[in-house]
Amino acid sequence: MDEVLSRDTFSYTVQARCSRADALALLGDLTRQGELHPLVVAVRRVPPRPGALASYAITDRLAVGPLRFPVTYQADVLIATEDEVVTVARQWPATTVRNHTRFKDEPAGVVRIDVEITLSAPAPLFGYAFRQARAAHLGLATRLGAALERGPDAAS
Repeated sequence: MDEVLSRDTFSYTVQARCSRADALALLGDLTRQGELHPLVVAVRRVPPRPGALASYAITDRLAVGPLRFPVTYQADVLIATEDEVVTVARQWPATTVRNHTRFKDEPAGVVRIDVEITLSAPAPLFGYAFRQARAAHLGLATRLGAALERGPDAAS
């Protein structure tokens, strides 16, 4: 496929009164994304791809006008430490979403979570894919702080 790829990035920050360990546990385990991500309808752990700490098959429910359809893609956790989580999701055709999340302690038991999402996709699909990714991840952001403040057992 020799199509030109388009690429763009967006970011957001969430603050939550929780531990870094709780933030890492929630954001580093993609089986828990159904709790937060508004498009995710199913997550299944699969054998890790080379270089990945963990790999998943994730199914989203996308919409185009009145049509709703499931799309399943692969996602890998590449880094998961007390300071950061890096994941990469790959979907046909040639669409990649890279998520780089950083954790930083702030005063009064608050953890600052900075997330940078970079999406690349074939130019004809890019606008739709970028709008969907941004809306979904900003929806996730609105749920993340509350889920972390409820504690590790409340969200599951």
